[in-house]
Order: sequence, then structure tokens, then C-alpha cells
Amino acid sequence: MNMKQLRLRAGKKVEEIAVELDVAISTVRNWDQLKTVPRMTPMKLQQLMEVYRCTFIELVQAEAERDAVK
Repeated sequence: MNMKQLRLRAGKKVEEIAVELDVAISTVRNWDQLKTVPRMTPMKLQQLMEVYRCTFIELVQAEAERDAVK
């Protein structure tokens, strides 16, 4: 499962994620398009997991999927 799939599973739009995490819309789009992965502090990472309604393991798997595409 990649970041876009996690976002869709959470029922969130790109713009909603950007506002909730205080990041640029382009940042979330880059995550969705497998261009980049989230890089943040532990506190911000916890917030990301809450917004995406996912576990740490699911985030690791999303990053692994991105790396596999490269």
C-alpha cells in the first residue's frame, strides 16, 4: 500500500492532508506520486499516522513500495 492508497483509505483529499499536517499541497501530491516520502520529526510523524489512520508499519511499507518503483 502506498501513500495515496493510505490517504484514500482514510477518506481524505490532498488538500485536507496538507492543511492537517501544515505542509504544502505539492508535498502531499509528491507523496501520492511516489516522488518523495514523508520526512519529519517523531511528533509530526505521529500526527501523520493519526491523519492517515495508519500504523508505523504501514508507513514503512509505503516507503518500501516507493523504493521498489525506483
